[in-house]
Amino acid sequence: MKNNGICIRTEKLNKTFGTVQAVRDLDLEVSSGSRFGFLGPNGAGKTTTVRMLSGLMKPTSGAATVIGFDIERQRDDIKSVTGLLPESPGLYSKLSAVEFLEFIGALKGMTGAVLNRRIEKLLSMLGLEGRRDDLLESYSSGMKQKVLIASTLLHEPKLVFLDEPTSRLDPSAAVLVKDIILVLAEETSTTFFICTHQTSFAEEVCDMVGILNQGQLVTTGPPHAIVESSGAHDLEDAYLKIVGGKVDRESLLSWR
Repeated sequence: MKNNGICIRTEKLNKTFGTVQAVRDLDLEVSSGSRFGFLGPNGAGKTTTVRMLSGLMKPTSGAATVIGFDIERQRDDIKSVTGLLPESPGLYSKLSAVEFLEFIGALKGMTGAVLNRRIEKLLSMLGLEGRRDDLLESYSSGMKQKVLIASTLLHEPKLVFLDEPTSRLDPSAAVLVKDIILVLAEETSTTFFICTHQTSFAEEVCDMVGILNQGQLVTTGPPHAIVESSGAHDLEDAYLKIVGGKVDRESLLSWR
């Protein structure tokens, strides 16, 4: 598969676990430099898709390339040029931000002045330079998420996978993460692939959205186009019309 201007391309990608088909015939294209939001309810197959695309899990069938690399034959190459922030990442709370980033850098083969410059740049960009030597256990949830994002971006990946980046965060910290993504998207050519079930976050951050339901890609397009084509008020309304989930208030209150 050729990938001219395309960061991710899948063709009939499938993943099954026993009798459960988590991802069904996924045909997807994500342009380089875009902020792609992957929406869907819990259990829709979003995380499974990310694990396949990031080289952590082999597909059952189908094909895909990520930055030109085949997800089955070139998994190590994919890992070297991508970053992944899972929904529940590990964080060593007895380390300082600098120590944690130095540890992550060493795991990625980074050392010396190059690593130090990258750490200082990221901490400055994320507003953490004044807390660089404080233990992570003293950080707020939002600050910890900043450090985790920094660790994901440390090796300057061309593509970053973010799996529910605002889960477990309070509203102010969630806004902070949104702003970080928008700033980084403006300052770099990094592609962001963001799994979320929060439609407001996707509508504000992403320039393209795909909606997954029960393992199947239901629709893709710019958020405003999906809203218009669904005859909806906003992306949340469109999402509920597409995947279901609207509450029938009359039936709900009929017991009175």
